[in-house]
Amino acid sequence: MRAFAGLRVVELGAFAAGPAVGKHLADHGAEVIRIESATRLDGFRTNYAPFKDRQPGPERAGLFAITNNDKLGVTLNLKAERGLALARRLIDRADVLIENFTPGVAERLGLGYGTLAETNPGLVMLSTSNQGQTGPQAERPGFGSHLTAQSGVLHVTGWPQRTPSLLWGPYIDYIAVAYGFVAVVSALELRRRTGRGAHLDLSQNESGLQFVAPALIDYFASGRVAGREGNRHPTAAPHGVFACRGQERWVALSVHDDGEWQRLRGALGDPHWARAPELGEAAGRKAQEAYLEEQLAAWTSRRSREEVVTQLRAAGVHVAPVNDMADIHRDPDLLSRQVFRPLRHEVVGEYLAVGPPFLLSETPAVLERPAFQLGEHNRHVFQELLGLDQEEYARCEAEGAFE
Repeated sequence: MRAFAGLRVVELGAFAAGPAVGKHLADHGAEVIRIESATRLDGFRTNYAPFKDRQPGPERAGLFAITNNDKLGVTLNLKAERGLALARRLIDRADVLIENFTPGVAERLGLGYGTLAETNPGLVMLSTSNQGQTGPQAERPGFGSHLTAQSGVLHVTGWPQRTPSLLWGPYIDYIAVAYGFVAVVSALELRRRTGRGAHLDLSQNESGLQFVAPALIDYFASGRVAGREGNRHPTAAPHGVFACRGQERWVALSVHDDGEWQRLRGALGDPHWARAPELGEAAGRKAQEAYLEEQLAAWTSRRSREEVVTQLRAAGVHVAPVNDMADIHRDPDLLSRQVFRPLRHEVVGEYLAVGPPFLLSETPAVLERPAFQLGEHNRHVFQELLGLDQEEYARCEAEGAFE
């Protein structure tokens, strides 16, 4: 038995913040029905590379493929009366509804939680949006790149005296996914104990604040506004990324206490430059950080990345390779934990789906089906699950319900 077997989930939304929550549920056995519209395609189908053979197309998108495995995909035009009515019928039979519309849209469609709970009082509804359902900026649209700016992440990302470094992709969306999934599971447990559903209002912006908590606390405590420090750390020294022999081969290295500094000295062969007495204490190392970085860079540049990592780890020094995408796909730890699982899609071909970042020993995730094609499961869902006969299905189709 899989953890969420028997659970029915309806998804309304796009990109990552909502659909990736549904993916975690689908990975563990939930029946997840994703509602799309051919009149307004998901941005992961159209806007985000990579695409199969670098040729854009709604069925060729990699991010859509890894976010929507093991789901049922249907198309409904929610601006059409019959399309909206069919969506409502699906939701009335669902345990969970996930939506990431701009706040106010669901209510205007007649799909607000208060309305839905009248006919489905046990419904757990997750509304995940940029800045929550309430507040003076709730209805302001945006994407993950805007939220990384608004949540303060960009202000501390990059180098002093340079512009902030804009992070690629919907970084904050994926932080919000973790909180959204846990919130849904918690609400399902509440329903199991009480029989009551719940409406979960998740602000992605507030999720992002959790990742700048130390800087927020520093401001509350001291009034100091954190800035960009490149690879530097408030206390660890040396702390940075160092080039190794070869092209684009790097290691990240950090020394967090005096004992680790002594171990690093030993691993380096206790060179003359490392013997200065003042370097034995954190304050001394911080004072000469640029010098230490120069000496370490000279040492790592003469060795392979693997040699540096092996040698320093054996000495008990914090170090890790800077992996590129090829390294990640052959990482032995990721492979042993079955992070990448092959699936075959009719258009994309074989691709590596991404398993969940947690393993349930008694009810492990099973990834069986590739991402659906646009409207692939319309007949199955509306005829077999909802019970539309052929005549009614044809009438809905003629009236544009499935666009």
